[in-house]
Amino acid sequence: MQAKELLAESQDELEKRGVEYAKTIRVGCMIEVPSAAIISDLLARECDFLSIGTNDLVQYSLAVDRGNQALQKYYSPTHPSVIRLIKMVVAEANHHGIPVSVCGEIASDPRFTPLLLGLGVHELSLASRLIPTIKNAIRNTSVVAASRLAEQVLTLCTAEEIMELLTNEYRNNVPEDCFFNC
Repeated sequence: MQAKELLAESQDELEKRGVEYAKTIRVGCMIEVPSAAIISDLLARECDFLSIGTNDLVQYSLAVDRGNQALQKYYSPTHPSVIRLIKMVVAEANHHGIPVSVCGEIASDPRFTPLLLGLGVHELSLASRLIPTIKNAIRNTSVVAASRLAEQVLTLCTAEEIMELLTNEYRNNVPEDCFFNC
């Protein structure tokens, strides 16, 4: 709300100076910490869009420094709490009629693509070199199957079970991808 107030003040100042600017400025919020995910309903009321930064969300949700090699085994984007936080944010964004995007390692890994689609994500932010891989994963995923996969993932108890399911589904749907399947 403070950022929006500052933006309005800047717009007023530009108006007074006679400087042209884009009249419609979309304001969004990065969801990178559990506290932001938990209040995503409140944030969605104030924003034009939400973006889930999965690298930080995983790190801060699991209290694991992703840069520390000794703790690497605890950094797991398939941890049930992370998946549920993503689901929560997507549900709130959809409820408020605003887009939500996902960026970070999860968005760039085609094994996660069906899960994200099944959770209701419609926008991914990733490096341009990965677009063909993710596009292929999307083409090989039905919305119905993605929804069922998301439902199944949400019943699993461990990160390992979830990763195994996502990997197996990807192998079945995109067997020609040798990077993830060979």
